[in-house]
Amino acid sequence: MIISVASGKGGTGKTTVAVNLALSLENIQFLDCDVEEPNAHLFLKPKIEKIEPVAIPVPEVDESKCNFCGKCAQVCEYHAIACLPKEVLIFEELCHGCGGCTMVCPQKAITEKHRETGVVRVGKTNGIEFADGILNPGEPMSPPVIRKVKKKIKKDKVTIIDVPPGTSCPVVEAVRGSDFCILVTEPTPFGLNDLILAVEVLKKMKIPIGIVLNRSDIGDDEVDLYCKKQNIPILLKIPFDREIASAYSKGVPIVERFPEYQKKFQSLFEKTRRLVWIRK
Repeated sequence: MIISVASGKGGTGKTTVAVNLALSLENIQFLDCDVEEPNAHLFLKPKIEKIEPVAIPVPEVDESKCNFCGKCAQVCEYHAIACLPKEVLIFEELCHGCGGCTMVCPQKAITEKHRETGVVRVGKTNGIEFADGILNPGEPMSPPVIRKVKKKIKKDKVTIIDVPPGTSCPVVEAVRGSDFCILVTEPTPFGLNDLILAVEVLKKMKIPIGIVLNRSDIGDDEVDLYCKKQNIPILLKIPFDREIASAYSKGVPIVERFPEYQKKFQSLFEKTRRLVWIRK
């Protein structure tokens, strides 16, 4: 079973929910796919056993063979190639590694080399199998690193994926293939606005969803009303608590500071599993 934990915006407590859910269960695998800013390791403190590079294929042109016909540039949807009368320019940061230019080149002047875009770290902590990805600074595309992290998924375990915030391509890549997505939000106008966007994305992907309402006793009741109208279950409410915030700032998970929360997160998992079973 694969459970993604996502949010329409940053700062809602997405990683907090993902980490504490993992620490409350057994036979767990945790994947941090928020590769632009992974921070689950600060709470889980895994022992890293292996680091694997992530690379994508990018074109390399042998201009002694090239006749500058421009077909490579025409096929590239991302404008990573510009063909001039006597020169071919390659913009490696724009290349998505699709290989289209290599296939269409009539002169066979294009080969591929690998460009490293990040790394995947693999380890263990408290009986949890852990993996996260780190995108190299300045890299514009995180999906290749996310895909490499997700290759670590084991079907015999409950896999919890910490998804990047927002609703863009990295989010779609991270939640794709999930059995269920937990959306973490807060009862504020910004929280509701970005929740609506996230819900629409997940509906199009046909992934069932449930809500965790963090800092539930501040703000207004608009999120509750929206969820009722859309028939989206609120699976857990976490009130604002200064001690929880203080523990978070020190890298201490909720279930370690407040052991009674373990049952709440276990209940969250049971509700999630029941919803997945009903859907199937």
